[in-house]
Order: sequence, then C-alpha cells, then structure tokens
Amino acid sequence: MNTKVYVPVSAEFDAEGTLIPTSLTWEDGTVYPIDRVIDIRQAPALKAGGQGDRYTIEIEGHHSYLFFERNASLCGNNIGRWFVERRTA
Repeated sequence: MNTKVYVPVSAEFDAEGTLIPTSLTWEDGTVYPIDRVIDIRQAPALKAGGQGDRYTIEIEGHHSYLFFERNASLCGNNIGRWFVERRTA
C-alpha cells in the first residue's frame, strides 16, 4: 500500500506562468534540489490515490514523481499542496 506524503516544496513561475518546483524538503528536514523537471502532465496518483499535476523530476540521477494537488476553492491564498507517494508495508 502507498500513502501520500505532503512535503514542502520551493517553486517558481517561469515567464509563461508554468509552476516549476526547484527543491523539496523531506520529513527529516533534508532538502533535495530538483536537478531537472522532465515532464508535467495531469495524471492520477495511481499508487496513493488522488488527481493532480504530476511532475516527473530528477534528483541526484533518480527519476521520481512529485504531485501538485490543486485546491478546489478558487479563492484564497492556498492554491494546493505538493505530495510524493511512499510505499508502506
């Protein structure tokens, strides 16, 4: 079984308005710079459940998925949250 792990992410907007993550902070406080964003698409988190923008990222030579789960509310400052999938026993 997999679960969502919500993580703090540093991100920026490019000139076209695309949200680009630049680093993520794991539960133990370790900050992982994102070396490259390989792909961005709307896709479900098949292992942990949920729907959002799936970012295929590269960190230290490893590919992983980072998801941005959009807030359903169109007002306010909280536009969404970032999560990764974690395998649990």
